[in-house]
Amino acid sequence: MTSADCVIGIDCSTTATKAVVWDLQGREIAEGRAKFALSMPHSGWHEQDAEDWWRSTRQALEEAASKVDPRRIRAIGITHQRESFVCTDEEGKPLRPAILWLDERAGKEIERYGSEEVHRITGKPPDVTPAFYKLLWLRNNEPEILDRAARVLDAHSFLVGKLTGRWCTSWSSADTLGIVDMESFDWADSLLQEIGLSREQLPEIVPPGEVMGELSAEAANETELPEGLPVVGGAGDGQTAGLGADVTRPGKAYLNLGTAIVSGTYSDRYVWGREFRTLGGPIAGTYTLETLLRSGTYTISWFVENYGGVDAASLRLGLSDEEVLEVAAAKLPPGAEGLMVLPYLGACSTPYWDPRASGVVFGLRGRHTKAHVYRAILEGLAFEQRLCTDGMEKGLGQPIEKYAAMGGGSRSPLFCQIEADITGRNVTVCREVETTCLGAGIFAAAATGAYRDLREAAGAMSAEGRTYEPDDRRHAFYDRLYEDVYRRLYPQLCPLFPALGDATEKAPEVRI
Repeated sequence: MTSADCVIGIDCSTTATKAVVWDLQGREIAEGRAKFALSMPHSGWHEQDAEDWWRSTRQALEEAASKVDPRRIRAIGITHQRESFVCTDEEGKPLRPAILWLDERAGKEIERYGSEEVHRITGKPPDVTPAFYKLLWLRNNEPEILDRAARVLDAHSFLVGKLTGRWCTSWSSADTLGIVDMESFDWADSLLQEIGLSREQLPEIVPPGEVMGELSAEAANETELPEGLPVVGGAGDGQTAGLGADVTRPGKAYLNLGTAIVSGTYSDRYVWGREFRTLGGPIAGTYTLETLLRSGTYTISWFVENYGGVDAASLRLGLSDEEVLEVAAAKLPPGAEGLMVLPYLGACSTPYWDPRASGVVFGLRGRHTKAHVYRAILEGLAFEQRLCTDGMEKGLGQPIEKYAAMGGGSRSPLFCQIEADITGRNVTVCREVETTCLGAGIFAAAATGAYRDLREAAGAMSAEGRTYEPDDRRHAFYDRLYEDVYRRLYPQLCPLFPALGDATEKAPEVRI
């Protein structure tokens, strides 16, 4: 193994799998990608064929391996979409489509079974994302599936089984299912009993960062990688992105400015609260406290696609609609001349956990243009991040001084500067775009002895790019807007969200 100087990081996300070959300094050597479909058979349902998780992983690995001498690869590390799960037979063949983290079908189960005790055990406030409530939905609506299921697998254990033949997961992958006791890092028997599941139906659960097995002959043949290659268990994509950004000590948080905006920080003790959700950290025995804004840069895309398009292509400047709007928004003063956006297009997770909350454009006047709305969206996302980080900081009991930014939004200088100005914290962009895949590679490097431990591996393989520092005058201006207006918006409007939904639920049919 000493002559092997590269690792592969796999990230099996919601719509695609990426496999990136990294050298031991954390620089990308090669990559492979494969997309797969997302199904929405009913309103609020989000499902997938779990076999697509494997097909896309196999294809991505094969493409990446074709670009480098396979003898250079020392191990494969895995990260994945969280909360998603599939029920299978003994051989791992799905009995029904996998149910995803996006799925919202279990509203009644959340109301009935969500409790402070479940929150205390799992670190997860009652919400649409944990699989616990969707498993209860299966018990109540498709009980024959759970009765027939030899295995109930998260995405991690499904892929480990396909790669090695061993049905195994890490507790930092499985914990987002919402059926892991976060103090013992073991399956919570009381919750399994509530669902009607046995431990025998669940994968073996071990610490993150362990070698789960070796690449089987069959998987080696399908991926063009050497048989016997170590396969290293990782963590969910959020925690793994934090590892790729070297968030391995207090005082720093990762800030993934993606479709959903996810931010998390390190803790060496178990704490739980409504201001965040508590996850198993990438380093065994530690924790990640995480906030979630479901409609992150999705809010930007939604606005541009439906209202804000400027036909940038006709200008022949090689710029996207978003880039043109960003230039225009950058010329506007902070506060977007009295316009504010509450960015709850996909309900609200931290800190309110309100599935009926919705987006609001506040202060709209005739002088406001597309550029004003665009800037107000960026500011609203940053105001929400401040709200979430302040709450996480309070629960943690120690300051969060800087963000390590990643994801598509981190490529926007205006967005990053607004985040810094509103939150009052430095925003440093990660060098590598594929930070989550890098975290998976760090797991592989540390587990096979390239470094003494995960902290040393993360310190050596991660790197920083540009830093945005808060401007004192803009921060003071935004601070007043935050305290006097933004923080008060949701509490004032909260009673009206369900009233609006109820009043419009059965609108009469329009006939023209």
